[in-house]
Amino acid sequence: MFRTAIRLNFRGRAPIPSARLASTASKPSPQSQNLDVAQQLEKDASRILNVVRRRIEERDKLLREDADAQGSSTAHIQRAKTLKELEPLHQAWTRWTEARNSFSETNTLLDDPDPDIRALATEERASLTEVLSEHVNTVFPSLLVPPSTTKHFSALIELKSGVGGDEAALFVADVLKMYTRLASTRGFRVETVSISQLEGSKGSGGGIKEAIIEVQGEGAYDVFRWESGVHRVQRVPATESQGRVHTSTITVMVLPTSDAPGETETDFKIDEKEVKTEVMRARGAGGQHVNKTESAVRLTHIPTGITVSMQDSRSQHSNRAKAWQILRARLLDRRIQEEQAEKRDNRRSIIKGADRSEKIRTYNFPQNRVTDHRIGLTITNLDSVMEGEELQYVIDELQKDHEESVMAELLNE
Repeated sequence: MFRTAIRLNFRGRAPIPSARLASTASKPSPQSQNLDVAQQLEKDASRILNVVRRRIEERDKLLREDADAQGSSTAHIQRAKTLKELEPLHQAWTRWTEARNSFSETNTLLDDPDPDIRALATEERASLTEVLSEHVNTVFPSLLVPPSTTKHFSALIELKSGVGGDEAALFVADVLKMYTRLASTRGFRVETVSISQLEGSKGSGGGIKEAIIEVQGEGAYDVFRWESGVHRVQRVPATESQGRVHTSTITVMVLPTSDAPGETETDFKIDEKEVKTEVMRARGAGGQHVNKTESAVRLTHIPTGITVSMQDSRSQHSNRAKAWQILRARLLDRRIQEEQAEKRDNRRSIIKGADRSEKIRTYNFPQNRVTDHRIGLTITNLDSVMEGEELQYVIDELQKDHEESVMAELLNE
């Protein structure tokens, strides 16, 4: 298996090589050498250290304001929440400061006449260098990236066949299996909300025109949200007699959903007066029951124009419940996108990575290759991706890329 990807510790800036930090190039004295190592580390990490200092100054200011405030006002509650979020960064900054001071203290010991003292100082210096390097390369970046505000959501995944006819429908079925396998591996529960099999095409062999599944479990949305977009497949269809490779596409949309509202959903409510409900007779196969019973439901959210139709069940009550579930998910997704777009200020963010009109990934079966175009990642083990195993690796790399983007924006502030 081969993976082609270039990873940076944060966007536009490579991690500081430990070998460079431990360089033993000739210097006038051991003491000046150590000072240069520490100063070089702080110089290389100056931008991220400046961001950390600003956050610590913000924390100190909030502490002063909190000490002067009285009662349990909304501002007080918000300060307490922010202080709690900044506490891990404050603890890391304390460890960094202590390590930096200890590093400076070891410098004088390197000129000690006792060889044992010098050896201990050298050993301590190497240990402290690792601590300092780890903080600027790993600890601080991980703490500066804001925690996900959607981590408690489950996911509603909609798949639709696009260009390619029967072949596109077959690939919808393949991707649906891929997501189901990954969800099972992650311990999530999958339920089918709606599915429309391809009809009237010879050789369709289980093709799916449209499908909606719910992946239940905390964190499911954050796992699958990177899948939104256009997926392109290149392979030789079973019905192709001359062995020509065909290109087909499907569209995936991942929406947040939750049966138990979390913190970010408490103020998210749909005014039922703004939703137009229509019932009608279902269409398609299903016998006399379909034609005589008004079981199909269509909901229209008047302010946004979002429409959801459902006729999978013979029960109008069941169809109504499923339609409301999808409508809530689409409206919640719309709100999350608007909030993130407002924060983005025209800079790159997750919304660009989840652009529904953007071709995000190509599955090339003849070359046994999967390429994610957003981060330039190529994996030459297509079967492993379709089994869900390597798909998790792709998702992890997309998450890293997002965190690096956030880190880059912080450094450019």
